[in-house]
Amino acid sequence: MKITRRLEFDAGHRIPNHGSQCRHLHGHRYALEVTVSGPVIATPGAADEGMVIDFSAIKTIASRLIAEPWDHAFLAWRHDQAVATFLAGIPGHKTVLFDAPPTAEHLAQQAFAILDAAYRAEYGDRLQLEQVRLYETPNCWADAVRSES
Repeated sequence: MKITRRLEFDAGHRIPNHGSQCRHLHGHRYALEVTVSGPVIATPGAADEGMVIDFSAIKTIASRLIAEPWDHAFLAWRHDQAVATFLAGIPGHKTVLFDAPPTAEHLAQQAFAILDAAYRAEYGDRLQLEQVRLYETPNCWADAVRSES
């Protein structure tokens, strides 16, 4: 069974080598959908009977590791020297640096890697992260999915 929990956060970014508007500093209302799979719990009388996992448990980890650190932050490529240097000069500014430009694709891949490790550490083989979908706008998103290797 697969289930999905959605979270939202606001963040700024820019794609410095982009040929159009995205090379400028701007922000988005991102939405993150986390899809996990596992067996439906059938233990009679258990608090989570009939569930794969409580949706709040998915949210707790995704909020702590992705939504809260990235919310109201500027998501920047560490090699975008103009922006990285500028933001470093603002005392207390919330900046998250990445090893690649902060495209929806890269952010979805990063979120998947972070959450996959976290859910494995917490739930072992009982729960598996299947997909992270990151909406940059309501009409544009990237999916990072478990590879079939």
